[in-house]
Amino acid sequence: MSDNRSAWKALAPWLAVFVLLLFAPRFLPRFHVYLFGLIFTTGLLAVSLNLVLGLGGMYQFHHAVFYGIGAYTVAIVITKTALSPWIGFLLAPVVSALLSLAIGLICVRLSKLYFGMLQISLGSLVWAVVFRWYSFTGGDDGIHGISVPDIISSTDGAYYFSLILTAICLILMQRIVNSPFGMSFQAVRDNPVRSEAVGINVKRLQLTGMVISGAFAGIAGSMFVVIEGSVFPELMFWTLSLEIIIMCLLGGWFTFLGPMLGAAIIVLLRTFVGIYTEYWTIILGVVLMLLILFLPQGVLGYFLEKFNRSGMKPVQEEK
Repeated sequence: MSDNRSAWKALAPWLAVFVLLLFAPRFLPRFHVYLFGLIFTTGLLAVSLNLVLGLGGMYQFHHAVFYGIGAYTVAIVITKTALSPWIGFLLAPVVSALLSLAIGLICVRLSKLYFGMLQISLGSLVWAVVFRWYSFTGGDDGIHGISVPDIISSTDGAYYFSLILTAICLILMQRIVNSPFGMSFQAVRDNPVRSEAVGINVKRLQLTGMVISGAFAGIAGSMFVVIEGSVFPELMFWTLSLEIIIMCLLGGWFTFLGPMLGAAIIVLLRTFVGIYTEYWTIILGVVLMLLILFLPQGVLGYFLEKFNRSGMKPVQEEK
């Protein structure tokens, strides 16, 4: 009985936040509703990266390519086939997972920086194909005017679609983190040699983590199509991958929801600071410098360490 009470006590704040977000469109201006949808999408992308970055200790430096492929899958199904648009949304995580599997089979033989650099090269190759294939992907122009189903075509519809999908994905990822697979993944991160000695197939585990992470990135990409109604090659350019890594570091990559907070900070900085200056990245650089000096565990990591709130334990304790 006490375990059930503690579980509900930990869950109650998140249920309250979810209910509050459900009613948010009734009180917020349309632009802010759109902004929340973008934060959900970007936050889910950042959390999906942190599955392999923070949980697995893998240097996944080109995560954006799986995000972009998911978005392009939905866009191409809607604009170039007679299939139902919902087929595109179902295919997005599948295609992203398959691409992640293909890249992972090549990269997983290496480790750390070598793994990351090879992944950047392969991801950039995929970007180059999309950038030049005008007849299929629209080339550098991208694909615009994508007609999503009516139920999610409005600003409010896109908001609820992104909110519900993000909530479902976060629950699934949290279950993965706390599963035996997640525990083994963290063991491989901490000591791959010892993990292999006790019978864990390190490469297979890392490859599985990449595929899972890529699938969730593909879901985030499908959400982007609903929010923006267009796709373009910059979605899978390496600079976006760097931005996602910054989100994880900013929010706290040793925590589960830290990347979500980091994504919110960067989206808000880009939106509101960008109104006054196009050099908002300079302000971001200053913020990151201060963060590294004073909050190396990230914003959320700092507050969890300071207040030790129940139900919000970090994925990894700071070494």
